[in-house]
Amino acid sequence: MKRRGMLAGVLAVAGCGLSERPYEQKRVWPLIARRPQALAANPRGPVLLVRALQIGPGLETRGLRSLRADGSVRSEFYETWATLPAQGVEAALRDWLAASGQYSAVLAPGSRMTADYALEATLTEFIADPPHRMARAAMTLVVLEDRGATTRVRAQHALSADATLAADDAPAIVQALRMALARLLTDVEQTLAGLARPA
Repeated sequence: MKRRGMLAGVLAVAGCGLSERPYEQKRVWPLIARRPQALAANPRGPVLLVRALQIGPGLETRGLRSLRADGSVRSEFYETWATLPAQGVEAALRDWLAASGQYSAVLAPGSRMTADYALEATLTEFIADPPHRMARAAMTLVVLEDRGATTRVRAQHALSADATLAADDAPAIVQALRMALARLLTDVEQTLAGLARPA
């Protein structure tokens, strides 16, 4: 009986501690990049295939990522993107280029349409940096030109963009990362602007 009484007391104390712990609700954030203006497709432009986006280390989870002062990375559990970064950024990249007015069509993998160019991209950074009050997005690009029986590398680029981080909380991190992504996609668009239809 004495042992049962002690166990009940321990459980009661533990129960009090649990009841006083604040409940953290999980928040899910859309991973989007808003383009200032959407332009119609260019009927004389090339057809661009955007292949599945690859990701660098640490970008395989949906949690918001930020750097600590010691350089280590923190990944949030209760603050997450609605999709994996690879999926969200890939969709944003394809939509952004489709609305650029440079191409007659921007394709996704699996399309039966023949593409003039294929874009292979890797998302290498997508992280907030509170100690430096910024958020950063970075990507490497390889542009392949299809000439029937042969394929050649047309261009290779490494691009990055950042945005000011106004605060350390999740809404500010989301806003800054979306802005950094929009600036990165603007750079991608400008970098690919020189593509011309193959002869």
